[in-house]
Amino acid sequence: MGSDIPQLRVFFFPFLAYGHMIPIVDMAKLFATRGVKSTVITTPANVPHILKTIERSKNLGIEIDIKTIKFSYLEAGLPEGCEIIDAASTGENASLEKTMKFFKAMTLFREPLEVLLGECKPDCLVADMFFPWATDVAAKFGIPRLVFHGTSFFSLCASVCMMQYEPYKKVSSDSEKFLVPNLPGDIKLTKQHLPAFVTGDVETDFSRLLKRVKESEVKSFGVVVNSFYELEPDYADHYRQVLGRRAWHIGPLSLCNRNVEDKALRGKQASIDEHECLKWLNSKKPNSVVYICFGSMANFTSAQLMEIAMGLEASGQQFIWVVRKEKKGEEEGKEEWLPEGFEKRIEGKGLIIRGWAPQVLILDHEAVGGFVTHCGWNSSLEGITSGVPMVTWPVAAEQFYNEKLLSQVLKIGVCVGVQKWSRLEAAGDLVKREAVEKVVKEVMMGNDKAEARRRRVKELGETARRAVEEGGSSFSDLNALIKELNWCHH
Repeated sequence: MGSDIPQLRVFFFPFLAYGHMIPIVDMAKLFATRGVKSTVITTPANVPHILKTIERSKNLGIEIDIKTIKFSYLEAGLPEGCEIIDAASTGENASLEKTMKFFKAMTLFREPLEVLLGECKPDCLVADMFFPWATDVAAKFGIPRLVFHGTSFFSLCASVCMMQYEPYKKVSSDSEKFLVPNLPGDIKLTKQHLPAFVTGDVETDFSRLLKRVKESEVKSFGVVVNSFYELEPDYADHYRQVLGRRAWHIGPLSLCNRNVEDKALRGKQASIDEHECLKWLNSKKPNSVVYICFGSMANFTSAQLMEIAMGLEASGQQFIWVVRKEKKGEEEGKEEWLPEGFEKRIEGKGLIIRGWAPQVLILDHEAVGGFVTHCGWNSSLEGITSGVPMVTWPVAAEQFYNEKLLSQVLKIGVCVGVQKWSRLEAAGDLVKREAVEKVVKEVMMGNDKAEARRRRVKELGETARRAVEEGGSSFSDLNALIKELNWCHH
């Protein structure tokens, strides 16, 4: 860029959940590597998580920094220190009410954000979908606002179709399949796959919030999507051409983390040393380990964890299993969700990580040959980028849409068979050990179908990497976006 053009300055404002924060921070890093001065806005308590992720970039002379805005727990009616929403804060004992309080509290950011934009006058604001009011705030200062949903084109299209056509109202039972109208690919869902705030006749706080999200998206400058064109071309085209949304695909965002340290430092402090983790994986044969992780939000009951443990053991496969359960009753050395003597029996064969795992690092390892996932978009895309076939086990949010993309459209996922959308703090149908054993074997054992699945996802992984390189589809789309922002800025 010519030195006479003032440098473009973009503010990034993520929602306070790891699944939203991690990709937006990656995005800020990506923009910064293209010469944009990037600033991440967050609360004081979240600074340490973000700081260690951007520290390395800063040391390389990339212009990226953090600005904080205060968050008032008292005003929000939340307990002190509740500055992020994850499995710990929406645990089995947490209520939906607390989660809703957290969403309501997000409106308290409006005033401090206005003050910050007024003082700093950036050229663009990228704000998470859950801040629908950010479009108006940005407009007040004549700044374009970009929306970040953190999901796929496929699920963006599907959710618009649900809102426009309400096909779930035409079925006679919750388990009867209906075709999603005006969506390419003959996608069938049931009412059970959708949350009550979508299908219910009564308006809830959350359904009202989602309505505002959709309205602000239409009014905004456009949408940035963590995806790449070759992954879902029909849906990228549908979203832009048929639904008339302005959108840029600039993913997979996780690929801006090139080396071991960068991959290990994303998100929360890992509960295992990355070198210990890699050492364990290095001792395994290629494609011999299945990785099981359900994201930072889902909370499974002890009964469900017990079924997973028994199913994994019965499958005979080697595994790394990330469990978000604290060790309770440690004095007797017992955990109610673990079969008697399980850890002794799986020694050397299975690794249980309690808490947070360096996921991209694990998925990128050649020993990993399968991924049991909740189909959150970050995880789904990280699985694709690493070329790992998946077992799909959706829980909530838009995960049932993503499951359809992975299993039906891309044919790189095997469904565990969950039929019911559930609240995150009480993950849905109990999946029995026999089903866990069956799908794990199906994704890992080398029959023709499994081989074809593995080949497809490996090709997609290579395409993903090409997309972000110079001349690739995501590289070019980001260039086009920066160019347009520069043009607006003048």
